[in-house]
Amino acid sequence: MTTLTRRNEVLAGLGIGVLALHIVDDSFLQPQPGTSAGDHLAGGLVPLALIGLAAAAYPRVRAGLRGTLALVFGVFALAVGTTEAGYYTLKVGPSGDDYTGLLTILAGLLLLGLGAWTLWTTRKLDDGRLRRYVRRSLILVAGVVVAAELMFPIGFGYAATRILRPVVPAANLGTAYEDVSFRTSDGLELRGWYIPSRNGAAVIAFPGRSGPQKPARFLARHGYGVLLFDRRGESESDGDGNLFGWGGDRDILAAIEFLKSRPDVDPQRIAGIGLSVGAELMLQTAAETDDLAAVVSDGAGTRSFAEEMEEFHGVNKWLGMPMLAVKTASVALFSNTAPPPKLTDLVPRIEQPLLFIYAADGGVETMNPRYYRLARGPKAIWAIPGIEHMGGITAHPQEYERRVIAFLDRSLSQRGRAQAVEQR
Repeated sequence: MTTLTRRNEVLAGLGIGVLALHIVDDSFLQPQPGTSAGDHLAGGLVPLALIGLAAAAYPRVRAGLRGTLALVFGVFALAVGTTEAGYYTLKVGPSGDDYTGLLTILAGLLLLGLGAWTLWTTRKLDDGRLRRYVRRSLILVAGVVVAAELMFPIGFGYAATRILRPVVPAANLGTAYEDVSFRTSDGLELRGWYIPSRNGAAVIAFPGRSGPQKPARFLARHGYGVLLFDRRGESESDGDGNLFGWGGDRDILAAIEFLKSRPDVDPQRIAGIGLSVGAELMLQTAAETDDLAAVVSDGAGTRSFAEEMEEFHGVNKWLGMPMLAVKTASVALFSNTAPPPKLTDLVPRIEQPLLFIYAADGGVETMNPRYYRLARGPKAIWAIPGIEHMGGITAHPQEYERRVIAFLDRSLSQRGRAQAVEQR
């Protein structure tokens, strides 16, 4: 073994070792508040096993494969480091496992440089120019395909289970509110704001405390109590985050229980308005309990491979299938959570009134007409042309307010009258 080869192996071992150290730190040594090392077994042990196999194989394989391994793990290290440690360092400053995450960024750059240098210095030069360039072109195309269909969705899956809003936004609710907290069925403490009700009804505006402030302001003007809170893994709430909201129905169920305990709220008159992933979770929760009396779903889309296979058609479906499958598998692995049931299976179980709002010109909201057709209870739909995702409240604020308030007034007043009749 030459001195140069030995040096390359040492550098590769250093880069891969730093990546492994951060995964151990992130998954087991410094897990998120409210979670333990046991909650991250799959998401930590599977990557560590793959890293261990790569480290063991690296000195035993040919130079071309060594360079490829270094590039693959370099890309993964950059994704792991930048998506979490880089993001939170820029937003709020480094803390906890961010320090090993920042080292992982350097490890990723080291591995990428090592991989590129290895492939360049060991390239074949003894065959014909045409054959040589054809081979290199094929290798380049294969690399692009692997990056698009494998490395990108794996990195995205990691990011989707690590990055949510890190700070609480400024409150701009237009009225007095209370700081509140409550616990989920799996023991997480969630924190948020509550605007007391003046009409006996309350609405959960979800998710988070940023986007839901817009509907919260007009709901409060009409006398509704409004609960906004950080979902699990976000800002001041415990738990691991999940960009697609897997497991987040437990957050809404806990919010319902909190509102049912409030003296200003009629337990039969609790509704929800969900935005994007919040809309999907509101629909799921409404299928699980009738304690949610009505739902406004704004911008619902899809959350997993099974749902995306119903959303896409033709060439787009078949070309996107590998990437979408890897993305869902990655989210499941890194979140240690199984994908939720399909919304097309859940919506037919909802008996409560539903109002669907969506962007009519395509994008991520194309499934809404189907969700509307599948709904069996009282329902309404508002297709808005010429807007982006969840853009209705900005483009048509007065009509948005009028439609939502009319729907809630009608749905919750009927619920209240029905309960009064039952009591008599």
